[in-house]
Amino acid sequence: MLNQNKLFLLVLLFLSLIVANAQEGQNAVPLKTVLEQISTRHHIKFNYIDSELVIYKIIPPKETATLAEKIAYLQSKTGCKIKQITENYYSVINNRNLDKPLCGYLTDEESGLPVDNAKIAISETSVLVYSNDKGYFELPLVSPNTIEISHLSFEKKQISPVDLYLSDCPKIKLTSIVQKLDEVVAQRYLTTGIYKKNDGSLEIKPSKFGILPGLIEPDVLQTMQQIPGISSVDETVSNINVRGGTHDQNLFLWNGIRMFQTGHFFGLISAFNPSLAQTISVTKNGSSAFFGESVSSLIDISSHTKSIDKTGSSISSNLISAEFYTKIKTSEKANFILSGRRSLTDFFASPTYKNYRNKVFQNTVVTNLNNNQTVDFKSDETFYFYDFTAQYQQKIGQKNELTADAIMIRNSLLVNQFTTNASKNSDLAQETLGGVLHWKTNWNKNNSTAIQFYGTKYGLESKNEAIESNQVLQQENSVLALGVQVKNSNKISKTITVNQGYQFDETGVTNFDEVNSPFFSRKNIDVLKSHALIAEGIFETESKKTFLKMGVRGNYFSKFKTTLIEPRLQFNQALNQNLRLEILGEQKSQTLSQVIDLQQDFLGIEKRRWTQANNNTIPIQKSQQLSLGFSYKKNNWLVTLDNFYKKITGITTSSQGFQNQFEFVKSSGDYEVLGLEFLIQKNFGRFYTWMSYSYNDNKYFFPSLTPPEFYNNFELKHCVSWAGIYEWNALKLALGCKWHTGKPITTPASTTVDAQNAIVYNSPNNDKLHDFFQINFSASKEWKLEGNMALETNISVLNILNTSNSINRFYRVNAANNTVESVNTYALDLTPNLNVKLRF
Repeated sequence: MLNQNKLFLLVLLFLSLIVANAQEGQNAVPLKTVLEQISTRHHIKFNYIDSELVIYKIIPPKETATLAEKIAYLQSKTGCKIKQITENYYSVINNRNLDKPLCGYLTDEESGLPVDNAKIAISETSVLVYSNDKGYFELPLVSPNTIEISHLSFEKKQISPVDLYLSDCPKIKLTSIVQKLDEVVAQRYLTTGIYKKNDGSLEIKPSKFGILPGLIEPDVLQTMQQIPGISSVDETVSNINVRGGTHDQNLFLWNGIRMFQTGHFFGLISAFNPSLAQTISVTKNGSSAFFGESVSSLIDISSHTKSIDKTGSSISSNLISAEFYTKIKTSEKANFILSGRRSLTDFFASPTYKNYRNKVFQNTVVTNLNNNQTVDFKSDETFYFYDFTAQYQQKIGQKNELTADAIMIRNSLLVNQFTTNASKNSDLAQETLGGVLHWKTNWNKNNSTAIQFYGTKYGLESKNEAIESNQVLQQENSVLALGVQVKNSNKISKTITVNQGYQFDETGVTNFDEVNSPFFSRKNIDVLKSHALIAEGIFETESKKTFLKMGVRGNYFSKFKTTLIEPRLQFNQALNQNLRLEILGEQKSQTLSQVIDLQQDFLGIEKRRWTQANNNTIPIQKSQQLSLGFSYKKNNWLVTLDNFYKKITGITTSSQGFQNQFEFVKSSGDYEVLGLEFLIQKNFGRFYTWMSYSYNDNKYFFPSLTPPEFYNNFELKHCVSWAGIYEWNALKLALGCKWHTGKPITTPASTTVDAQNAIVYNSPNNDKLHDFFQINFSASKEWKLEGNMALETNISVLNILNTSNSINRFYRVNAANNTVESVNTYALDLTPNLNVKLRF
């Protein structure tokens, strides 16, 4: 009985404390009211300035307390100084800085980056303001009421107005909702602004981008190569190899437009303006059924925003090019965006340009590969590139949205070769024009429909005039792609969503070659139409612990009367609070591919040409891919492990860039990759570091070749990357290194040629180049200027140690003595770069 009484008393005491605390919270009153109560009770007067005390609301002191106790209480709660002037008069002084506005800066708690477009409201008033792109806000009204901060991506936060009266506008940290709900595996993957999502994709947000070694800007295609499993055997963004595949097997989309040209400077710079992109999604496996025409990865670039942002602009320049970006808010529901970039290379030869030039033009017609010109032969070249984008976004009512986008990309090279008696000009031009019209309607909160019409025109043209003869070679390769896609989305319940759609594509490819002496001309035009029906179901629990997306894409190719069914799978399950399981799988197909007829086509620089499948000598490529992965995150540690299997059928020898005994052989086959990718990352507050490792066992199988099975040209069996990154306020530093085993090469069996004056080779890809090793560095600093202006400077140094890395080797016959000589292609030497950007 005694124990029950004690228990009852404890419960009663606990409840009384809760009630007392609740009453305390409800009894907070303005400081002026408290002062008036004390004045009446103790027959004294307080002298103060109303505007200095209006921000305070406190719990009144106990009635039984003495006057001295009450004054001490008020001073401890408010920080105000209460000074006795006479026996009955007291002065109340607020020591806080009241000359400055009530203001603050909102930052992401994890990344430290500013949070823009957050709502800041004073409760019980109509005051509502928004933070700008620096996270800054300023309240026009002084009030004792609570200040409430809300944002779609962050947890709501309440602060007292007293918290804003500091010497400077304080920084207020917000906690990201994605952290709380585990909607992403990692909010910082490799660097700030890269997220690993539950659907297996990686999302890159350039506006939040931190820093990576060797980069001065958030170049999407350079950033991709930091991700385990993604590399480039020749150090270019126009030859990106995802899990051992070729570049053309990746699907690149810009606002829904398929891009057939991805690089400037023939592959050393991304063709997409880094100031523009809002969100980039990279998927190595398990892509949505709404994406087709690729047997490898998906890179989906979107410059659209969910809201109509305010007007803002930026201009910048580095040692290669200058660029601009401007967003004009034409109304509360519409904005217009322009961006452009133009190289400085045709009138300013910086050290960076010279290194890029030497890298791109080595072993090409530009550098006179044949070396058979006259003694007084000279040459020079003029090169430039530019890109331009335009975007219009219009919200119509509460349910409709229209966007229109256009993009233009161009590379141009003019080579002048001359002697004392002759002069000849050769040129190479590469151009892309694209446009898309997108309409979305939200019928209600659970049902929406989107339709988009898109088109792309790509062209590659060259003219090669030989100075030692009158021969002129003209070559053209062009692609015209038109299409429409419809997507309908139905939210069945809180956990289930069903998507359905249809896609139609018509693609035409033209290849043209003409030689004047002896005269030869050919022109091939291939057109292919395809239809696709799409169905996709998504199940995601409210706790975000289970995510499942299953889809199927049915492709019909009318020219071949062929139907291909492609299932897709994405599954992510939280095994506990820290460990997640990921299973991804897909089957995909592809009808367009890039081939090389001759290594010296298109001046030997951009020698690949697009070609259409004919379902005979050039089959439709098909892929199967399955991966099993785990992610572990705890105490700022992130560990990911992915094991995968990938098989691509229908490849041709022409698409693989052989420079051995199979260079002129036409055959089809497949390749098979078995590999793993590992990443370990640790955050130490302002400093974080990561190391990645990937392993690939990648082999060809061509039934008609001897031998039929050998290593893939793009196999990099072991790859290791490391980086250490330090971010403090506006200063960012990054140091990193890359190491991988050399790519496979075929060596000659003899240093002399055979009776047919040909090279006798060993077994294909019997050897490897020396290991590749490179150390890179980057640094950036931002200075806040007047108003909304900010100046950002970035420097980078590629290959700090100036290591000589051979990235390709082939062999040719030296006609002077009928011997075999090797020709090496090297990676970039030590290459600095500098970028200055002004935002306003």
